[in-house]
Amino acid sequence: MSSSVLPLNSTYINVPNFTHTTQPISQRAFKTRTNQTKGFRVVACNATPNDNKRLILPEPQKLVLPNVDRRNLLMGLSGLYTAANLSSLPEAVADPIRTPDDFRSECKGEVTSGLKNKDGKYARSRACCPPNLEGGIPADYKLPTESTVRLRWPAHKGTPEQVQKYRLAIQAMRSLPDDDPRSFINQAKIHCAYCHGAYHQPDKTKDIQIHNSWLFYPFHRWYLYFYERILGCLIMDPTFALPYWNWDDPDGMQIPEMFIPETIYCNPNPLQVEVHREASHLPSEKEPKIVDLTWSPVNRAEQGLPYEKQKACNLETVYRDMVRNGHDTPSFFGGKYVVGSDEISIRDKSVGSVESGSHTAVHLWVGDSKQPNNEDMGRFYSAGYDPLFYCHHANVDRMWKLWKDLDLPKHVDPTDPDWLNASYVFYDEKKNPVRVYNRDSVSLKPLGYNYIEEYPIQDLPWRYSRPTQRDKSEQDDSKKDNALPMMNSPMILNRTLKVRVRRNATKNLNETLLISGIKFDSSKFVKFDVFVNDKLKNGVEPTTSDPEYAGGFAQIPHGDANKMSMSSGARFGLKELLEDTNTENEEYVTVKLVPKAGCEDLTIGNISIINPEP
Repeated sequence: MSSSVLPLNSTYINVPNFTHTTQPISQRAFKTRTNQTKGFRVVACNATPNDNKRLILPEPQKLVLPNVDRRNLLMGLSGLYTAANLSSLPEAVADPIRTPDDFRSECKGEVTSGLKNKDGKYARSRACCPPNLEGGIPADYKLPTESTVRLRWPAHKGTPEQVQKYRLAIQAMRSLPDDDPRSFINQAKIHCAYCHGAYHQPDKTKDIQIHNSWLFYPFHRWYLYFYERILGCLIMDPTFALPYWNWDDPDGMQIPEMFIPETIYCNPNPLQVEVHREASHLPSEKEPKIVDLTWSPVNRAEQGLPYEKQKACNLETVYRDMVRNGHDTPSFFGGKYVVGSDEISIRDKSVGSVESGSHTAVHLWVGDSKQPNNEDMGRFYSAGYDPLFYCHHANVDRMWKLWKDLDLPKHVDPTDPDWLNASYVFYDEKKNPVRVYNRDSVSLKPLGYNYIEEYPIQDLPWRYSRPTQRDKSEQDDSKKDNALPMMNSPMILNRTLKVRVRRNATKNLNETLLISGIKFDSSKFVKFDVFVNDKLKNGVEPTTSDPEYAGGFAQIPHGDANKMSMSSGARFGLKELLEDTNTENEEYVTVKLVPKAGCEDLTIGNISIINPEP
């Protein structure tokens, strides 16, 4: 891959009402670490640029053109749409999800239930609706024709100037009045509104929920797109770009230093003030505290691996999310969700691999266990109040781009008109309400931003982090589990569940384990782990860093009702797993589900092996 390099320098921007001072370094400032633990730089407000730092400047992203859906062909259309006329795609025959035109008055208000309080108080406002400004029906958004490309940068590699500019932009947003739709509070409310049922679907019978389905990636891409443009507008910098927390890189797995109070002696620090984060997960002198991408917020004292093993486990998790379990479009994006679908009970009944995996783990790992609902990041209604949320989701958005850049078979965007024509309403940087469509989000080039990478696509640290093949000497070949039941009726996952699943007579290379009809209480955190063909001797239990681990199913609490019953599903790629466990020729697979949290009344409808088209 040919590439150029770009020094990460930027210009100092002055914003009113922001105080920055040079003070003596606190005695609590971090000491330089060894090469193994990667030392922190203390970032001062008057620091000078590091001109020696260079990263890979991304090439223009390839546009993956969708195939024309057969329904469009039946309507008399032919040929492929090009990048220039994607926005002219016709309305779908079915009904795509659509935010109401009168998105202010039709917003249902605040989250009324499903949240715990402390002494009668909630950590964040339960109000989700945007301010009522004068204006008509939101106009379809026209992508700007500007030539400037905003280059999002890895948070742990940012120069002092980039960090300074980012702080100033966030402070400018915090300084806006509450009736400005671009204000920090109103930007946080966007996530609350789309995640807690503030909007009805067009048929008025069910709510809109952008998680747990194929809406997850495009909605968050548009959300960050306008958030970034608003920040740049506030400091009058058309080149402004967000940092991304690249927790998929061993050097970037810690909470970025700009979000850690002790490493920044500016007063105030708008990236840290009045936010709720898990204090025990902030890096310290003694421990680097890297993120756990399989995290569950239960039995905290029993969790966590040694530093180097945790890094390896994280890389394996990203590999599973992006390659093994995200091996085709529905597995990566999640199931189909159209008008008439329940908020979570989507027709295909499955959640995307990254969304249910590393994305959810990071949310929960950052959320503050001392808050009644693990605010901020640990609950959807409050996540947008932490600036770190947007850096986290910038990396999730980057995962979508990288997934396509891998150029693997079946790594393509959805082509269904019900996905292409799904739409949402946002305020742009000029306070205009605008409607945007999934179809205009598939390529970064028209959106005018990209990501600075530290490695070419083929050299990403997780790219070849396939779990190590199991040594046959550690397995008991006689352990066939022939006495295990077949999965033929719903079962409660209030204890470890172990069943046999028959494979098809002709073992397809694209075999996928489908766990469907997962019904659960959305008011609490839910997680279970999935293991396949555990044949270890002497009762040894495999871990999440072993080849028997297929992945996990996890859900952040959400929904505006107590004990709301929701339904979903999960997909796991089997080809490599069966090879790595030396079981690729067996007639059955043994599936073990291990409840981790919130599974007391969770039920599993069915476990099967499907064979998607090659």
